[in-house]
Amino acid sequence: MTEEETPITPAGVALKLGQHLSTTDGWAGLVQQAKAAGNTSFAFFPRSPYGRESKKLKTQDPTPLVEAQRDLGWGPLVVHAPYVYNLAGKDASKRTFAITSMQDDAQLLSTAVPDGHQIYFNFHPGSHVGQGIDTGIELIAEGLTQVFEKTPSNVTILLETMAGKGTEVGSRFEELAEIIARLEAAGVSGPGAPGIGVTLDTCHVYDGGYDVKQNLTGVLAEFDATVGLNRLKAIHINDSKFGFESHKDRHAPIGLGELGVDFFREVVNNPTLKKLPMILETPPRDDDVDEVALLRGLAE
Repeated sequence: MTEEETPITPAGVALKLGQHLSTTDGWAGLVQQAKAAGNTSFAFFPRSPYGRESKKLKTQDPTPLVEAQRDLGWGPLVVHAPYVYNLAGKDASKRTFAITSMQDDAQLLSTAVPDGHQIYFNFHPGSHVGQGIDTGIELIAEGLTQVFEKTPSNVTILLETMAGKGTEVGSRFEELAEIIARLEAAGVSGPGAPGIGVTLDTCHVYDGGYDVKQNLTGVLAEFDATVGLNRLKAIHINDSKFGFESHKDRHAPIGLGELGVDFFREVVNNPTLKKLPMILETPPRDDDVDEVALLRGLAE
């Protein structure tokens, strides 16, 4: 599908939409990639997915990215924490590594955002690895409380909705709500404060047992009653390979999975969701479809 076949409507242009980009060429490289791909929001890792620091991001001047966000109206960006972080793990040294690394990441990201703007730092809450969901929630809340001690006010940390694979914490809205409630009780983030929020992953929630395909409005109402829509800050916009209640966490290209194009048309036109940054994390396609253009073309 070409851009001519999927016109970028005025509504589509307004979407804060993009992909996960590479930091190989540093801050300026992120700007170049985003411009080339038509991204108006995007994601990247602040360090390698396995936790090694990025020498380029640590040593280069982030001004090109700051200026692009300010001058071109990009953002908020939805930066993704490395997968290796597990605040709910059994090993105390690994939890400490995750805490200190997230603090360092937050400090780095705070320099890459214009004055008066927020940058989002999304992470997988963690896996309790057999300790039980209650222990997992307790450890995550304790870890985040420490992370927030060194997190600048222009960085909002986002809990990602998970698919419920293995011992993941965060596949149920109640689990996310409990983590947030514990942070509020610790005085870290009051109701409506920017410090903590949620990223809704369309593949994950469907795989986890929330039927967004048949009842998106109802699922959002349940989220509002449980967590609060004021806490919903970003969307990971992915199709699902295995589908409802599979708990598989396997993404599919837009329209080629179990959710389908009609679902994504509903997402990009939903009054609540269309205002949020949307990040594609879909696998490579065999055709030449530009998924950013496809989603923009679905906006009415």
